[in-house]
Amino acid sequence: MSVDLGDRRRLTAAVLGEEAAPAADALPGRVARGVILDITPHMLRIATPRGEEPFLFERSTTFWRGGDVDSSALHPGDDVVIRCAHGGRWVAERVWAQIARVTGVIARRDGEALEVDEGHGRPRRHVVIPYRASGRIGVRHPVLEPGYLFDATGVWHDGAVHAVIPATTQAPYPVEEAPRRPPVHRFPGAVSGTVGWYDPALGRSTHVNPLARAVGAAYPALDRSSDCGGGCDRDESCGPLPLLSIGMTFSLRNDCTGISATIPVLSCGSAAGRFCDVCTACESEASGRIAQLTLMSFVAMGGSPESGCFNATLTVG
Repeated sequence: MSVDLGDRRRLTAAVLGEEAAPAADALPGRVARGVILDITPHMLRIATPRGEEPFLFERSTTFWRGGDVDSSALHPGDDVVIRCAHGGRWVAERVWAQIARVTGVIARRDGEALEVDEGHGRPRRHVVIPYRASGRIGVRHPVLEPGYLFDATGVWHDGAVHAVIPATTQAPYPVEEAPRRPPVHRFPGAVSGTVGWYDPALGRSTHVNPLARAVGAAYPALDRSSDCGGGCDRDESCGPLPLLSIGMTFSLRNDCTGISATIPVLSCGSAAGRFCDVCTACESEASGRIAQLTLMSFVAMGGSPESGCFNATLTVG
């Protein structure tokens, strides 16, 4: 008998109490996603699950499509994520077009093309490194060969991710030769680390695909014997993370913005457990990835997807 995520949370709350499994927060109204139908210098219209929705531009509205661009660089058919201004739902503050992310271990290289293993339960991702971005990628990824970690933000193009911005600096040795991690002590009740993001919809049909608006996280410390399932490839996490199950929730605070939310665990984030890198998104530095938020959750919590990470504090129950 299968149990959906909502039922799991309710069963946990019935046994351990509501404080052990608080309800997840809904997606804020100031975050939207869909496919561009039409764009002018002053506004765009997008197709969303709720139908057509218009968004106005101000002089302060900014646009990203592989880098900061003018609105003329966006085209009908583009997948866009919109964060609205605080003043209202229909005024765009920041628009990201065709944004994509690849996080995992390089499985194969063919010239400037890579195949990246993103971990348990996810298909391998095809990555192209354009010449204009190769220098920037190479600085943060000194070895682009099979067995080495890879993490970059880019744009979707013909089913592949064209990587343009490295998320963080990666180690100059393969995963199998990484230094042994010290024993992880008991979860202290709260743990600080870094949070990245992933797109469960893979940029596809975001106006009708329910995964495009998914709220939650892929978590790197699922129980191997149950939710991680057969072929589980998760490693020991860098920090003292508690074991959680799919459908459970945890509290997360963006230490850069102060925004907090209750986040549900949606899937296995085994790839995140391999990264013990440092995020410098704000004044404080944190190391070790504690979760991968969905793209929409990441934006809703004040994250900038092109930067790849923010520092956060995770608590449970």
